[in-house]
Amino acid sequence: MDQNTVKFTLCAADPAFPSKVAFADFAIQNKEFLDANGGDSVKMSDKTNGTGPYILKEWKRGDSITLVANPNYWGPAPKVKTLVFRWSAESAQRLLELQSGTADAIDNPAPDDFAAISGDKTLQLVPRQALNIAYIGFNVDIKPFDNVKVRQALAQAIDRQRIVDQYYPKGSVVANSFVPDSFNPGPSPKIKWWDYNKDVAKKMLTDAGFDFNTEIQLSYRNVVRSYLPTPATVAQEIQAQLAEIGVKVKLNEVESTTFLDQTAAGKLPFYLLGWGADYPDSSNFYDYHFASASNKQFGTHPADMVKEITAAGQIADIAGRQSHYDKVNQMLKDDVIVIPLAHGGSATAWKSTVKGAHSSPLGQEAFSVVDPGTDKFVFLQNGEPAALWCVDETDGESLRACAQLYDPLLTFEVGGTKVVPALATSFDVNKDLTEWTFHLRQGVKFTNGAVLNANDVVATYLAAWDVASPNHKGRTGTFEYFNTYFGNFLNSPKQ
Repeated sequence: MDQNTVKFTLCAADPAFPSKVAFADFAIQNKEFLDANGGDSVKMSDKTNGTGPYILKEWKRGDSITLVANPNYWGPAPKVKTLVFRWSAESAQRLLELQSGTADAIDNPAPDDFAAISGDKTLQLVPRQALNIAYIGFNVDIKPFDNVKVRQALAQAIDRQRIVDQYYPKGSVVANSFVPDSFNPGPSPKIKWWDYNKDVAKKMLTDAGFDFNTEIQLSYRNVVRSYLPTPATVAQEIQAQLAEIGVKVKLNEVESTTFLDQTAAGKLPFYLLGWGADYPDSSNFYDYHFASASNKQFGTHPADMVKEITAAGQIADIAGRQSHYDKVNQMLKDDVIVIPLAHGGSATAWKSTVKGAHSSPLGQEAFSVVDPGTDKFVFLQNGEPAALWCVDETDGESLRACAQLYDPLLTFEVGGTKVVPALATSFDVNKDLTEWTFHLRQGVKFTNGAVLNANDVVATYLAAWDVASPNHKGRTGTFEYFNTYFGNFLNSPKQ
């Protein structure tokens, strides 16, 4: 509209639009920097250019990422001058480093360590709200999982309660809906998931003509998540449970980034995965998994399910949305595209001397408000980021790091899910929820010295949206979140 005003006009109402633009994937990038790098997020990870509280100093691949305070940050100056991200897939290693003092805070301590951390006066445990889902996924286009009777049988062969009781911490529950119980609308309490029954499961497999001599492969990544605190042992438990009905399962551990790329491309027929909320709305769970053309992990999306999910996301009335989600939940049970396992309780653990310690239910802790009492703060997370320009990323480690370097138009309050101003100081919306006008914060500078203006916002969204844009590159070129949140790409020959 002018240098400090941007208007988004949508094809349909979207009550979740503010939460979507607050997500880390849609942080604003400088237009000239985007143009100079052709939107290549791998190249842009070597020398980042954001408006956030921190600036990249060094990324030692396979070892650590060091950030330093941004002297030109528009908000309150970061309390700690040097922020270091390191990673380890082993929860025991993370806790050992916290106890020894080589880390100031860690993500996802093991469930068995919660009590010990809480009882240690030198540490503090900060629980994280369970806005997530762990699940077993199928690509329904690949044999033998193209047979719904096979999928229904496997759903009844998994003792989900046993998995939660043995491998999850306090605050975790068996998932009877794909979305967290606290969401409204979304869950359908009257629609009960399949009961655990080994005998029925084996008979159904036999009747379906399942070949018990064939070995099926269960793929997973050994990266701890709030929804899956012990991936390897849960995978082994599923293997053991299916062995009880005569199904042979081979476990296939895949490197994290490769695993996510392969599932999104629909290359893994049977896998263990999960999802943590990016914003607190059921559309974040249903749309991405079952109605996004970019996400092929489950194979062909049922057209009737896509229709119901799309309709639910375009109305603000809670009862009206729930009526659509009830139909979706019934389809998910009948078709068993996915087996929901658990909504996992989790936490972060910190030195007791750290002030401002918090856990983000969205996995995006704000380290600029944390005061360790020293000039350096080390956070030990579960894995290494895939990139430090996150427009084309979906993994939590990348998103957490990007949240320190960049700002979206809006953001989420520290430790919560309420949307608050960031690069936009305010916004207006029409009564139909189809026109959203954002008023930009003036005088904000990027790392390269450029001053934020409306052209940067347009260029950032076009890089993800417009296939014909020279900046539509990213890392994989998939841009899953944009396609999921906002619909089809512009100028795409496939859509």
